[in-house]
Amino acid sequence: MLNLIEIEDINIPELQIYKQLRDNAFTEDNSFIADSPKVINLLLESDLEIKSILSTKEYYEEFEDLIRKKDIEKLYVATKKELESIVGHTVHHNAMMHGIRPEPTPLDALGDKIIMLDEISSTQNVGSIARSAAALGVNSYLLPKQGPHPYSRRSLRVSMGYVSKLQIHIYENIIETIEALKQAGYTILAAEVTNESIELAKLEVPEKWVLIMGHEGKGISKEILEHCDKTVKIEMVEGIKSFNVSVAASIMMYKLIYS
Repeated sequence: MLNLIEIEDINIPELQIYKQLRDNAFTEDNSFIADSPKVINLLLESDLEIKSILSTKEYYEEFEDLIRKKDIEKLYVATKKELESIVGHTVHHNAMMHGIRPEPTPLDALGDKIIMLDEISSTQNVGSIARSAAALGVNSYLLPKQGPHPYSRRSLRVSMGYVSKLQIHIYENIIETIEALKQAGYTILAAEVTNESIELAKLEVPEKWVLIMGHEGKGISKEILEHCDKTVKIEMVEGIKSFNVSVAASIMMYKLIYS
């Protein structure tokens, strides 16, 4: 049997993190909160440090064998009503988890295939791109320090937890990072429509590449494009200007992997 902790007071300090960590918030120790059994179960199969689980008895009963595989200090059991009282809003699942984000992967330890974001503002897009990258085998994910983090609550949920399968590097200066990657032998591909853009179907895929996806509205700036090796565009019917950035990223990653 699991050593479950019955909650007698929902206001104890140990449970406040489940209320405090909304979406893109983190603590000094890089804590994050994950929602829903599907996401939690996938994270339980990773090497992530798990601090606690807060869930109903039904969740523990169904997934006891999986939970036992991890050394988790605190397993809080609560009713659905108590869960909602703790987080302060209605929940559509019966389990939550408190974990610690993995240490960022150094730039020189990433793989030969990298998806890189520039000023993506939507947490949902960050999670969606992570899920597609994991599915297609693009295992390295570069993101700006000032943007949404892939371990934010919503991003984790959208990625279904598959972000845990990616090597993540958070950069501070995109130009310096691009130049460092070029020195390491990567070809930098910018997803942007310009007069010089190569149609995706005609692109000769390099051995080592970085695909940069730009801001949902503004795209990639001219300054950044000047530091890229090639610009690439997806062929579309006349009158249609663009895809959602997560859809475009998925199409391009598929081409770059399976061409």
